[in-house]
Amino acid sequence: MEKEENVKDRIIRTSWNLFSKKGFEKTTLNDIITGAEISKGTFYYYFRSKDTLLNTLSVIFDEEYQSVEERMPENLDSFEKLMYLNYEIHTYIGENFDYRLIANQYAAQLTKEDASNLLDKNRYYFTILTRIIDEGQRNGELRDDFTVSEMVKLYSLCERALVTDWCMNNGGYSLGEYSKKMMPLLFGQFRMKK
Repeated sequence: MEKEENVKDRIIRTSWNLFSKKGFEKTTLNDIITGAEISKGTFYYYFRSKDTLLNTLSVIFDEEYQSVEERMPENLDSFEKLMYLNYEIHTYIGENFDYRLIANQYAAQLTKEDASNLLDKNRYYFTILTRIIDEGQRNGELRDDFTVSEMVKLYSLCERALVTDWCMNNGGYSLGEYSKKMMPLLFGQFRMKK
């Protein structure tokens, strides 16, 4: 018998794959059920509706953060690691997600229609940022006049600003390339001069 978390993860991955290919509105519940190879009852065991799947985007992002961390070059300082993560993830988002899906996720968070996992402090996203920023402060690579949690919050704020702008511009430019240019400007004041 398959573990429950594997079934749930398979539903999430299948759903986001379909949302990315067909769009959220054009993806039906039957598409998800067929793609995930589950019954309708199994779907409803884990999710109230297709709409509640919008709040699972953090799962997809965190899986990608783990993948990016595994292939990150070892010779980077802490600031360079943060910029590498930002570029890789924003490139991934820009190439794999319709801006409307991301905008819907952000809108749900703003209106609190449903709980969002994007700001859950237990996410892998916050774990990796905390680890890199803490390392950077200990190594004298990042300013230490802000707490680690303050810097994590500021970094994530900068990332959300870039994604929001991309959404507001209808995904009309490369999110990865724009972030590669702008993120060092937005977060660069926290890097210690060499």
